[in-house]
Amino acid sequence: MSATSTQLKKVKSILISQPKPEGDKSPYFDLASKYKVKIDFRPFIHVEGMTAHEWRQQRIQVLDHSAVIFTSRNAVDHFFRICQETRVTVPETMKYFCMSEAIAYYLQKYVVYRKRKIFFGKRKFSDLMELIKKHNGERYLLPSSDKLKEEISNLLDGAKIKYSRGIFYRTVISDLSDLEDVKYDMLVFFSPSGIKSLFHNFPDFEQGPTRIAAYGPTTHIAVEENNLRLDVKAPTPENPSMSAAIETYIKAANK
Repeated sequence: MSATSTQLKKVKSILISQPKPEGDKSPYFDLASKYKVKIDFRPFIHVEGMTAHEWRQQRIQVLDHSAVIFTSRNAVDHFFRICQETRVTVPETMKYFCMSEAIAYYLQKYVVYRKRKIFFGKRKFSDLMELIKKHNGERYLLPSSDKLKEEISNLLDGAKIKYSRGIFYRTVISDLSDLEDVKYDMLVFFSPSGIKSLFHNFPDFEQGPTRIAAYGPTTHIAVEENNLRLDVKAPTPENPSMSAAIETYIKAANK
């Protein structure tokens, strides 16, 4: 639901539940400057790698696979970390299928890009699936966290792709106890895990006048399931990004 006129209240401070963007270019920095709003960044969740012992317990052998599917930079980092810790030398013949061009280029951190067979989609996993289907003779390894979008496994299973899902890292709730007495006009979430972290850290949290902004349908559902009011919603046709949705709200509220 979108904010009603009774919910439109001036916004002076915003907490983004993600790490601060690297570099000096970000639409959030632009928002802060343009509207004189304080914007802080704090990840409500973070990633921890599985230990080599935990990985071995999954009884998956990297070298039994001829291709790797990467859906994030975290997956890239922890795949090569585990290989190093378990003394596995990834052969030059290994093929890499990346969900986006940015992830594909990130591989240069670990491999000589021009000497490898690297494929990438546009941004969605469904785009990458078209390439995976063309190479359906491969045996794929899918490095993932302990949480995996159902769409990914559904598409792979539906296409009868031979693959193993390996859990290389896990999503963990961050300690936010130092924020107990800090108040923000708006909290911004990007996943159900962020909402879970909020109530884990602050079991007695009451929304009151605090505006809640949420990105993505699963996050919207988590907001509603926890009896919170969803004031700023993205993506929408009018506001495809979270920063655009926040700006639309601020324009209306900070008159």
